[in-house]
Amino acid sequence: MSLRVISGSARGRLLKTLPYGDLSVRPMLGRIKKSVFDMMRSKIAESTFIDLFAGVGSVGIEALSCGAREVFFAELNDVSLSLIRHNVNMLGFNDKAKIIKCDVMKNFVILKAKYDIIFMGPPYKDVGKRPLAFTYPTLKNIVRYDVLKCDSLLITQKHIKEPVGDVDGLECFRSKKYGDTVVSFYKKNRT
Repeated sequence: MSLRVISGSARGRLLKTLPYGDLSVRPMLGRIKKSVFDMMRSKIAESTFIDLFAGVGSVGIEALSCGAREVFFAELNDVSLSLIRHNVNMLGFNDKAKIIKCDVMKNFVILKAKYDIIFMGPPYKDVGKRPLAFTYPTLKNIVRYDVLKCDSLLITQKHIKEPVGDVDGLECFRSKKYGDTVVSFYKKNRT
């Protein structure tokens, strides 16, 4: 499977990925990535961005390519971490990338900082092809550890069947369906 940077300074460059069919990483489809980045384009330049469940880093690398000041890649899988390091190095983004080995579900406290943009695209299924549900607990951690600025943008990518209820402190202001994927945009609730 080929995965390319779709815009910005590294546009057209290929990223190294896991073999096709590896369920530990599910890269964002190009058309979804283009749509998401078109919607947040005005906020990316000079932003502090975090890519949760980063996989091979394609979303965070896209943010770097579009002018993010600093991108944090949070990932647990050692092979994925190695691929992120390779891709960031290959594209010359080392000075703007922070790669953190982290179980987002259990060790969120190490990510405690304030971010302009948070993207999370957790895996849909485990290696046994059983559905996972990481979105809601991660949203709760984002609020619990207070990592959003008052004007931050939070984007989630999840399977359409994954249940996500309301989270105190967050307001979902836009959702869009792409096949079996739903992308939602949140902001900090000011009430």
